[in-house]
Amino acid sequence: MSDLPPPLACWFASRGWALRGAQRGMLAASAAGEHALLVAPTGSGKTLAGFLPTLAELIDHPTVGLHTLYVSPLKALAADVARNLITPIAEMGLNIRVETRTGDTSSEHKKRQRYDPPQILLTTPESLSLLLSYPDAAAMLAGVRTVIVDEIHAFATTKRGDLLSLALARMQTLAPAMRRVGLSATIADPEAYQGWLAPDADASAVRLVRGEAGAQAQVQILLPEDRVPWAGHTGRYAAKQVYQLIAAHRLTIVFVNTRAQAEMTFRDLWNENEASLPIGIHHGSLAPEARHKVEAAMAEGRLRAIVATASLDLGIDWGDVDLVVQMGAPKGASRLLQRVGRANHRLDEPSQAVIVPGNRFEYLEALAARDAVAAGELDSDDFRPGGLDVLAQHLMGLACAAPFDADAVYAEVRGAAPYAGLPRAEFDRVLGFIGDGGYSLRAYDRFRRLVRDENGYRLSHPRLAAAHRLNAGTIVESPTLAIRFGRRGRALGRIEEWFGAQLRVGDSFLFAGQTLEVIGFDESDIIVTTGRGNPRVPSYAGGKLPLTTNLATRVRGLLNTPERWTEMPADVREWLDYQRQRSVLPGIDDLLIETFPEAGREFMVAYGFEGRNAHQTLGMLLTQRMEVAGLQPLGFVANDYMVAVWSLARVTDPAPLFSPEVLEDELAVWMANSPFLRRAFREVAVIAGLIERTQPGRPRTGKSVTFSADLIYDVLQRHEPDHLLLTAAWADARAKLTDIARLVALLERAQAKLVLRQLDRVSPLSIPVLLELGREAVYGSADEALLLEADALAAVAMS
Repeated sequence: MSDLPPPLACWFASRGWALRGAQRGMLAASAAGEHALLVAPTGSGKTLAGFLPTLAELIDHPTVGLHTLYVSPLKALAADVARNLITPIAEMGLNIRVETRTGDTSSEHKKRQRYDPPQILLTTPESLSLLLSYPDAAAMLAGVRTVIVDEIHAFATTKRGDLLSLALARMQTLAPAMRRVGLSATIADPEAYQGWLAPDADASAVRLVRGEAGAQAQVQILLPEDRVPWAGHTGRYAAKQVYQLIAAHRLTIVFVNTRAQAEMTFRDLWNENEASLPIGIHHGSLAPEARHKVEAAMAEGRLRAIVATASLDLGIDWGDVDLVVQMGAPKGASRLLQRVGRANHRLDEPSQAVIVPGNRFEYLEALAARDAVAAGELDSDDFRPGGLDVLAQHLMGLACAAPFDADAVYAEVRGAAPYAGLPRAEFDRVLGFIGDGGYSLRAYDRFRRLVRDENGYRLSHPRLAAAHRLNAGTIVESPTLAIRFGRRGRALGRIEEWFGAQLRVGDSFLFAGQTLEVIGFDESDIIVTTGRGNPRVPSYAGGKLPLTTNLATRVRGLLNTPERWTEMPADVREWLDYQRQRSVLPGIDDLLIETFPEAGREFMVAYGFEGRNAHQTLGMLLTQRMEVAGLQPLGFVANDYMVAVWSLARVTDPAPLFSPEVLEDELAVWMANSPFLRRAFREVAVIAGLIERTQPGRPRTGKSVTFSADLIYDVLQRHEPDHLLLTAAWADARAKLTDIARLVALLERAQAKLVLRQLDRVSPLSIPVLLELGREAVYGSADEALLLEADALAAVAMS
């Protein structure tokens, strides 16, 4: 323990601990004044390793003022780390203050922190960016010695990562001696993250510290009491079995992929809860008070289980968790490993996890994810240039703090990895946009936000600083409405506006784990009371997670490795075998296309395995091409594995429909006329500050924000099609909403290895996606007919 000051050494000894290699590595990097990236499995003491140099420095050289800034992707994680830091600090009797600064922190507390900061401040990217917008931020941050970025993989490839990288570049200017530290358990390419973390994107400036391997996670796939469902993605059929798992363990986290799924799963578990076990629910739409209550109950050991979304994915250290259940397929090996790591948090004991596949394809996906975790194979991340809308927001924040010199700030911005290659012309273009909105909008005073004088660029009016702080951030969620008990009652949380718009007085729906009945509306609030029985209106959607390329490749591998089929339930094995008899299984690298008649329609199913977004885009383009070809398309439905198009005329030669020219000739036209581009424009316009989400005293309704965005979008499309924000919207729509890169890969396979099977009836492999179509009620009895077909297939397979 000679590496540690006596109080820390004694504290380690009192627990029977010895310094691990990764912890020694982080102390060595600190002693050498080096930036560091720690890649270590969950339970290896990763977070403590990140903070050990800080605690050692503050013990040896006590200081007043901010010493270490910790940045977390989640408010819950920041609060949890604060709890876990305060305990050892108190036990060692150290005079070190630890505080959080997130969206849940009161404005009075935030104001006090700016003139009386703690030695350790735990925050989020958004709160850090807002902090930098205050004139006194420079004085507060000048003495920072270390910034710790936890769960760095959750930031780096996103717009939140762009914002954080720009903030780190600014902090490096304010505190030149500041060290940067990154922590993660799930990084496939450490060098790429070293480059992202480093000043000036110099990966060699960041020491890589690796933690020792922990015990291999034990991942099981739940076998249903009946058959694995043909369709669905929630795993709700297994509620009774999941409840039995909860009853047999000390503390279980049940992870789901959407907020709606969290609500439904929570309700299902309570319906099975004959022993009245304490079970909680946690997701991002809940009010802060509700989330804090559940987090406190977990930390204090008062719960037996919690149903959670990605709101608890990262870093929460509840050591009593002894089981993780993943409802539905995890959609990625890294995500599964991250979630499995919530169990045990001890390096020498294997984490226990159970996957509950939602359907037969998801059984294959669950098996593929288990294989990937066992092989230590993680999903790779795609880095891309920083968003210009995020840069606009950052520059506006700098102007709120003080006038700035463009040359100096341009050099500073280039020090942020996502903007290392930013041309000066693009930087000046962003400045011009903030200055007057662009030539199509410069006649309107409200778009004039920056002016230039002898001191550099400054705000055109002081009131703009308050507007910026109210609207800053890169997370642009769907417009929401508040759920409130009574007109003056407490808020339960928020739901998407499109869902709230379909509710009427007397309707009941599921939220916060209970049935609520609508009794009225008050502007942006839905007034509710406690309802009874099952809700009449389906639950709201929440977000969907994309299937990763790595996992899709592994699923294809399982389809083409019959010797592995013995590991699968009999009904899944027979399903694949009958597909092989009736048609053919998709190959490792081909594009299988099946055509067949069903329910008076002609169907074409393409097995792309490129994720829902790419397939959704392909479906749009296919129906457009089929219309031109006179095939009379009627619609399409897509999932992560395939896209199905139905029409009045049969497709006999699909090759022309899948030619690469579909991207060159028709994608731009389709996108320009689709809701995708408008949605992307609304997001970039909000992030860039052109449209305000919130005005002093009250938030704007989502309908009002959308209306403003659509008006500006139409003006720019007509008069300035090369406007900065339209460029940014195109980039977002192509990458995020349409997943253009994976669509290109699919079309390339179509050119090289298109396999066509013309069938006389529906194929076994296509039934899951066609059942999704049936649930959308495209035609009345489609789902019933397909289930009868599925039962017939099963009977034939078992005969």
